[in-house]
Amino acid sequence: MVYFWSMRIDEEIKLDYADVLLRPKRSTIISRKEVDLERSFKFYHSPKTWTGIPIMSANMATCGTFEMAETLSKNKMLTALHKYYEIEELSEKLKKFNNPDYIIYTLGIRDEDIEKLKIIIERGLDKYFSFVCIDVPNGYLNRFVETIKIIRKMCPDHIIIAGNVVTNEMTEEIILAGADIVKVGIGPGSVCTTRKMTGVGYPQFSAVIECSDAAHGLSSGEGRSGLVIADGGQQYPSCIAKAFCGGADFNMCGSLFSGFDESAGEIVEKNGKKFKEYFGSSSNKALEEFYGKKESHRASEGRYVLMPYKGKLEIFLQDLFGSLRSTGTYIGARRLKEFSKRATFIKVNRQLTTYLEKFEE
Repeated sequence: MVYFWSMRIDEEIKLDYADVLLRPKRSTIISRKEVDLERSFKFYHSPKTWTGIPIMSANMATCGTFEMAETLSKNKMLTALHKYYEIEELSEKLKKFNNPDYIIYTLGIRDEDIEKLKIIIERGLDKYFSFVCIDVPNGYLNRFVETIKIIRKMCPDHIIIAGNVVTNEMTEEIILAGADIVKVGIGPGSVCTTRKMTGVGYPQFSAVIECSDAAHGLSSGEGRSGLVIADGGQQYPSCIAKAFCGGADFNMCGSLFSGFDESAGEIVEKNGKKFKEYFGSSSNKALEEFYGKKESHRASEGRYVLMPYKGKLEIFLQDLFGSLRSTGTYIGARRLKEFSKRATFIKVNRQLTTYLEKFEE
């Protein structure tokens, strides 16, 4: 660590998913079928337990939808709903979906967000979701920590997710304040421009390693430790595998779950090709569509893009599962839980050979 008056420079190099590869190891696994992708969790505060494949869609307007939840829940995967459902529409859709173990209710830290949750609880709608996600881009605010304490009192038995942060000390504070799972990531997402606009961030792979180490070091007994979600930056299925191997308990993905039939938005045709819109939660598109306008004191910290149309999500999911099972065979892990114990990483200058990608159909 180098200090200059009150400013300091941490000279330890931090890593992203593109900076590492997994070293293969001798394995006795005969077939990918032997690799079990389901996990079961107990939680630091909540008395609930959960079993499933610990991958979820991000709570973004384009992929945090009930249509997405219908497909993901069939595969025992989670969907973090976006924040913009009005109470009446939310009530109707929650009752119809009625699969609380695979749905996450999302809110922010504004007074109106808390009031909305109070109404939801008063109407008895909270029985339709097991998870509550307190989602802000900057999890280092005192108000954020105080909101976690408030929500824990309002939802004593729910599994509370909170974020986003990227450092070990804040991970510990969030869990001790009332969260069961910490969402890790500032700026790694493909439509997030926080790093570009503010200069703030942390390479995602290192953030996942450091935050998961902090979370797992906290225990409330009987196998109930803190947990983390690797949120953002998963460009390929391999990035999800690396996050699990680095200690993440869950993965939250946005762009990987965008462009499908289950994603929100109309199909757009351009130059004879089909696309679907995808945008960041702090983009001009989101601010104008869901808040009416971008306030003069704010800057956009997100992109609006057209994602190539990908068809049915189920086809991609089978490829994703196959990729993760293949990772298990390479490192000798029969269960997803074993990925971090079996992983050895190597730092690399280049991990992919991409010169033929432009010819792909």
